[in-house]
Amino acid sequence: MTKPNAAELLRAARLVAVLTIEDADRAVPLVRALVAGGVRTVEITLRTKAGAAAAAAVRQAVPEAVVGIGTVLAPDDLALARRLDLDFAFSPGATPALLDAARDLGIPFVPGIATASELMAALARGFDVVKLFPAEQLGGVGMLRALAGPFPSARFNPTGGVTEDNIGAYLAQPNVVAVGGSWLAPPADVRAGNWDAITARTQRGMAAIGPAC
Repeated sequence: MTKPNAAELLRAARLVAVLTIEDADRAVPLVRALVAGGVRTVEITLRTKAGAAAAAAVRQAVPEAVVGIGTVLAPDDLALARRLDLDFAFSPGATPALLDAARDLGIPFVPGIATASELMAALARGFDVVKLFPAEQLGGVGMLRALAGPFPSARFNPTGGVTEDNIGAYLAQPNVVAVGGSWLAPPADVRAGNWDAITARTQRGMAAIGPAC
């Protein structure tokens, strides 16, 4: 079965849960709590040693979830995503080697950008859906509006500083296909196994988005 491309995947998701997991044993109940709240698409970062094992466990045990990895820094990380049969990969930034590897592997890949020059480099290699990171620190909605003029074909997944309070403003931008949020699963709730609180927070996040346009 052909996987959806990055644009299709993000348009369907609208809200991507960004997860940094310290204990791989908590990954499956965490993602089940998110799915119960209405968020199926999860980016499990490689910021911890448990990241890869957590992604593999969720891929196996939660078939209704759309699972990818984030904090992809090198071609080997992309090869890991392919090996685990994950649905996508995100990076906080992008090097020429990483962009070329992603294109060659054919995995749905969303490179991170922070400047117009980085966006031009991604577009030149065929990546017209990018991750604006860290979004709030770069100017948030104002930055997205500024980039819309010279780059009308680019589409964005802003991540970094996105919250329940500002998610609606981001998704109202015509060049935004989805947002990434780490606030859905605070580390304290994950450590405590407070899955009901995570489900409730996820439901509020989905309610803040409103109906799809």
